[in-house]
Amino acid sequence: MNIKPSTSIRQDYNGFAIYCRELDEPVIITRNGEADLVVMSHEAFQRKRLLN
Repeated sequence: MNIKPSTSIRQDYNGFAIYCRELDEPVIITRNGEADLVVMSHEAFQRKRLLN
């Protein structure tokens, strides 16, 4: 499971986007230490959509 704090996005969006693309699976974003959102690359999303 891949977990990152929301500050990862605020501080370095480009780096975070590269991380998501390279990882190629969902990343859980936390807010105040609690799971808040799940983010994945567009390519991973499209593949997941085609499999379902």
